[in-house]
Amino acid sequence: MAVKKDLSINYLGVKCENPFFLSSSPVGGNYDMVAKAYEAGWGGVFFKTVGIFVADECSPRFDQTNKEGLPWVGFKNMEQISDKPTEKNFEFMARLKRDYPEKIMVATIMGSTEDEWKELAKMCEQAGADLIEGNFSCPQMTSHAMGSDVGSTPELVKLYSKAVSSTTKIPFIAKMTPNVTNMVLPARAAIEGGAAGVSAINTVKSITNIDFENMTAMPVVNGKSSISGYSGAAVKPIALRFIAQMLQDEILKNVPISGIGGIETWRDAVEFLLLGCRNLQVTTAIMQYGYRIVEDMINGVSHFMDERGYDKLDDFIGKAIGNIIPAEDLNRDFKILPNFDHKKCIGCGRCYVSCYDGAHQAIDWDAKKRRPNLNEECVGCHLCLNVCPVQGCITPGEIKWKEGRKPVEIALKHDYE
Repeated sequence: MAVKKDLSINYLGVKCENPFFLSSSPVGGNYDMVAKAYEAGWGGVFFKTVGIFVADECSPRFDQTNKEGLPWVGFKNMEQISDKPTEKNFEFMARLKRDYPEKIMVATIMGSTEDEWKELAKMCEQAGADLIEGNFSCPQMTSHAMGSDVGSTPELVKLYSKAVSSTTKIPFIAKMTPNVTNMVLPARAAIEGGAAGVSAINTVKSITNIDFENMTAMPVVNGKSSISGYSGAAVKPIALRFIAQMLQDEILKNVPISGIGGIETWRDAVEFLLLGCRNLQVTTAIMQYGYRIVEDMINGVSHFMDERGYDKLDDFIGKAIGNIIPAEDLNRDFKILPNFDHKKCIGCGRCYVSCYDGAHQAIDWDAKKRRPNLNEECVGCHLCLNVCPVQGCITPGEIKWKEGRKPVEIALKHDYE
């Protein structure tokens, strides 16, 4: 049954019909593509990055990783910013804003000098952009004056953020690179430079596969390859980590964040919102499934809200961030033993093998009945629960308190279906 919920949200003073936007990438690089996405239900677009520099691309430039017959787990691309003339890109943006005035146009730009950033900011204004994003994070630029080399240098992030924010009143969003140890530092620099918000993360520098024929990485370009950006479901944990760290920082905790990195399903979307993101960007999932994937995301988020009694996104945005605490503050006074539902068990033995070879030899194997049984060595790590192929077969069971520790009420996760 279809459920309709109000997914509108205010992002940097701009009212969006929903938080789902195309991220600055191949999926939003010309008029026709973005128009089709708008008509499919996307709330807006971060238009593919435009610069004074026009990219000269290699072929091929994509690769992917998978596991045990699954679709892409991760995706590698060696594509740079737009390979179309600067003026043509801004013409696309202006036409899209004219033809779809209710949709949100974010012009993503990248300069190599202060003057270039200022010039591009003026062009964004002339094109009627609602917001501007500064790409400080592309990991495969052929110039060290642009991309992630800039994003990993807080002084340059601050300088270029100031160049844009001093040129136009359009809110500026700084796009962060994950190819740093601490994203808080460049994010703070962006805000100090006048940025109104942050988007994170861009792609992670990677080598996905090695080609045995040419003895190089993938994709193979005339027998050679290079390190470049990794996206897709595999990078979601990295994205969530960086976003949480920024939103737990005293200076950044109230900064509006646009979340990027491995958003493929409604559940992924809700996870970013629960951390505190107010906008969501998608690329890799569209490259696999097309623009209509937004219908599934909208429907899923609406059902999530309906089941939990939420009327609007602001009812639950940021609800998880306060429960993510430093490791030293976790309660370590107890262990939760796994419970085995032998009626659901298919006798595959994966829990036994994994526990014996990779954990604490806490499972005895009944070879005759092909059933696992817990012994006294269990430390409650729950590796068995994570490798079991049958949902709900292994669940949290008895709570045991360590000797001398005082029992308190414990919040458990019960739903593993």
